[in-house]
Amino acid sequence: MMQYDVSILTAFALYLLAMLAIGVYYSRSQQRLSDYILGGRSLGPWITSMSAEASDMSGWMLMGVPGFAYSTGISAAWIAIAIGTYLNWQFVSQRLRNYTEVANNSLTMPDYLKNRFHDEKNIIRIISAIFILIFFLIYTSSGFVSGGKLFESVFGMDYFSALLLSAGVVVIYTFLGGFMAVCWTDFIQGCMMFLAIVLVPLVGMIAFGGCDAVMTRLATTAPNLLEMAPDTTTTGIIGIISALAWGIGYFGQPHILVRFMAIGDPTELKKSKHIAMTWVVISLAAAVLVGLVGKVIVPTPLVGADSEKVFLVMSRQLFPPFASGLILSAVLAAIMSTASSQLLVTASAISKDFYHTFVRKNASDKELIYVSRLTVLVVAALAIVLALNPNSYILTMVSYAWAGFGAAFGPTILLSLYWKNMTKNGALAGIIVGGLTVLIWKQFAWFGLYEIVPGFLFSLIAIYIVSKLDGGPSQEIQDEFEQAIHHTPKISVLHNEEE
Repeated sequence: MMQYDVSILTAFALYLLAMLAIGVYYSRSQQRLSDYILGGRSLGPWITSMSAEASDMSGWMLMGVPGFAYSTGISAAWIAIAIGTYLNWQFVSQRLRNYTEVANNSLTMPDYLKNRFHDEKNIIRIISAIFILIFFLIYTSSGFVSGGKLFESVFGMDYFSALLLSAGVVVIYTFLGGFMAVCWTDFIQGCMMFLAIVLVPLVGMIAFGGCDAVMTRLATTAPNLLEMAPDTTTTGIIGIISALAWGIGYFGQPHILVRFMAIGDPTELKKSKHIAMTWVVISLAAAVLVGLVGKVIVPTPLVGADSEKVFLVMSRQLFPPFASGLILSAVLAAIMSTASSQLLVTASAISKDFYHTFVRKNASDKELIYVSRLTVLVVAALAIVLALNPNSYILTMVSYAWAGFGAAFGPTILLSLYWKNMTKNGALAGIIVGGLTVLIWKQFAWFGLYEIVPGFLFSLIAIYIVSKLDGGPSQEIQDEFEQAIHHTPKISVLHNEEE
């Protein structure tokens, strides 16, 4: 057993050293705030796409979705349908990249909304920063829960020590390297996640005798797990609607949207979209398959929150120690890729949209980078506190934060890019109504409906009504909208560094 753990530990150590080396490397190049939080708009298509999807999926793809499929069966695929990912790349990515450049070269999402609506009082900035802090605390803590469960399961550590270890690694390389470190590690992590999530169910099926043997066993022992709609009552239909509604959350996720803003050449976003969609479709299908195969080959049934460890259990069961360590490192990769992105977006919101705007308007870039790094430490500490319960469901925590961002910012971002008559007060109403609806609806869980559905809908209505009551924006804002729609972007001289 000790030899087994040493082999896994060696694989983990090699992976972590590589990630930390990237953080140290990029720490030397952080001279401007735009370098630290947006990488100087220099990303190429591969880094953009892989970074966006790796930061999107996190531990919920390798642990949450397989655990959900293990418990409920193939119906978990409703949450894995990637239509939202496609629509985000298709309709938001290029317009947002162009508009953020026109809108005074905006570096963050609150910065963009402030500049888009000429909000000289910075109300949009502070309201956006507050909601970003609230929901990213929940989201980041879900990543730390994943890390805690990973180290607890693999090394037999107590949960609290495992939690501190996983959080510490994420904080160190985010603290040092900023946006470029996060994006390059995301690229590597995205590749690792893809290989791991595909390999584990395939090897599991082969070990059991093939796909037909697995499906036959499931059909015999638990046929309900092979039904896409096992519950056709009103409750079941609401469940399917709630799962599908996950897709509309993509329009408001700051850690994904910032990748669109950072690409060097916006015309290459089409290439990024194709790469991202291929990765997402295969990865999510494999994640559901992990749960189904695990139901057959894992000898001891996993109960409750432990169902989210099915990928970990299968990895150790199917592969030799060192290979198992590399595959399990992919779980850490998933956790690190998203948690680091979330910490960075939160840090940028606090430093750029709060500190620089309200505390020290003449702060230097060097000072703002220090503030960003201090914010990373503080937010990580708060997220650790929220993650102290080892029985927390990763997918439940992620879905709450996902709904918050999707409802608060999704309608606002979409309409800001496509509706010329949207006003500043309309945007404010959309953010506040969407965010508060999620926070309130979650507490009561009316009708069993996922809180993003009413949140998104009420936000859209609020934006429309308030914008109409305002009588539309100024002519200057409308002219800027037209300029952004027909904008020919500047291509970063740093672009193509990955090629």
